[in-house]
Amino acid sequence: MTNGTITNGTLEPLYQLDVLGPGYEQATLDFPDDYEGQVTATLIRKKAAQTTPKAVLYIHGFIDYFFQTEMAERFNQHGFDFYALDLRKYGRSHLPHQKYYNVREMSEYDAEISQALDIIGAEGHDAVLLCGHSTGGLTTTLYAAHHPDHPLIKALWVNSPFYDFNMNPIKKKLGLPNLSRVGKICPDLKFPSELNKWYVTSLHHSLKGEWDFNLEWKQVTYPMVRLSFVRAIFEAQKEIHQGVSLNVPTLVMHSHQTKNPKKWHKYAQTSDVILDVKHIKKYAQKIKGDVTISEIKDGLHDLVLSEKSVRETVYQQLFEWLKQKGL
Repeated sequence: MTNGTITNGTLEPLYQLDVLGPGYEQATLDFPDDYEGQVTATLIRKKAAQTTPKAVLYIHGFIDYFFQTEMAERFNQHGFDFYALDLRKYGRSHLPHQKYYNVREMSEYDAEISQALDIIGAEGHDAVLLCGHSTGGLTTTLYAAHHPDHPLIKALWVNSPFYDFNMNPIKKKLGLPNLSRVGKICPDLKFPSELNKWYVTSLHHSLKGEWDFNLEWKQVTYPMVRLSFVRAIFEAQKEIHQGVSLNVPTLVMHSHQTKNPKKWHKYAQTSDVILDVKHIKKYAQKIKGDVTISEIKDGLHDLVLSEKSVRETVYQQLFEWLKQKGL
């Protein structure tokens, strides 16, 4: 259920000013209680200057939330209304009783994606580009595969999708299945995340980057991760590894290289320091359907936060691809 009114059977969310300022609105989406209690998600929108039937729905990654205003504005300039979700327990949607980012199955997020799409349709759109970054790329790939006949979804764009864990192959082969089994019984147990500590440092304007975002919602370091998350991702990735079928055009983008700097290095600003790009490419090639794979030189893990000339390449390729696909 959504906060707002229902007119002629259609949801009309109650939008208010978003933290990103003028032009950005947000609405709270309510869902049945889960294992932690009350659950909400947040739908953010920024409308294009002219009325348009085209829209974007963007899903963020792990330890993340929507703040990429340049991306929203680029879509607006190309004739798309822009929407994004802060998923349950992330960013704007986190409630005091909840553990940040806590999930047991990736399918938990289907509820807010489906409701957001219903709202986007009710607000006058008939064509949606579904897109996601990192964990959001995994989530949106599976959503598109599981909803092949959705009337709105016309294309999928994934930005460095989390199709595999970036870890030692032996540890991955032997350790992950066991961690997943333990995670089913003891979901709140924690395990070292192994996330590179320089990633957020490379992004935030108060550190070594150019972007402004909430450091509570997108944390500088996250040394431990719950086994429930490991299990949820591991189980979702099994399907990707077998090769899913998509019946909408799909664009998979990734950096040209992965590095794991132990101390501050320029690699932190010219590489994916979170995922192994070889894994992204390998599993993108297993997707059945109209799939385009694009390698971005010097791209960061979140490609739209890369250095200016790099992200210009991202947008140029993205909008050329959308035009080729009739969107």
